[in-house]
Amino acid sequence: MTVKHLNPPGLHNNPVFSQGIVLPANARIVLIGGQNSVNDKGEVVHKGDMARQTAQALANMVQVLEAAGAGVEHLVKTTIIMRDDADLQAGFGEWMKVWGGRANPPLVTAMRVTALANPDFLIEIEAMAVLP
Repeated sequence: MTVKHLNPPGLHNNPVFSQGIVLPANARIVLIGGQNSVNDKGEVVHKGDMARQTAQALANMVQVLEAAGAGVEHLVKTTIIMRDDADLQAGFGEWMKVWGGRANPPLVTAMRVTALANPDFLIEIEAMAVLP
């Protein structure tokens, strides 16, 4: 099963995201709901710290991927929702620690909002991966 990453000539080719992805017809996918800085007890952790909240949200996302039998290299789409006062660079640094220098990054949509479901949340990340 081959996932095809599209970065056609004439569009910006960025090592952090792909411009398009074609999934094979028989692909099995896992959809990951919005992950944020909540620990296994349901408590909001790292209040006010964008880097640490992003790291927690990503760790939660990785746990879901692993439960499905996948890893970050299988991601095809991520949506990053962050509070408008959150430090984008701090969050980006944490993403790069998880993604590393892998080829074929997922599609990425990022947006800023005035608030998330809990006033202590700075970021929420949802994702989609193709199961190996």
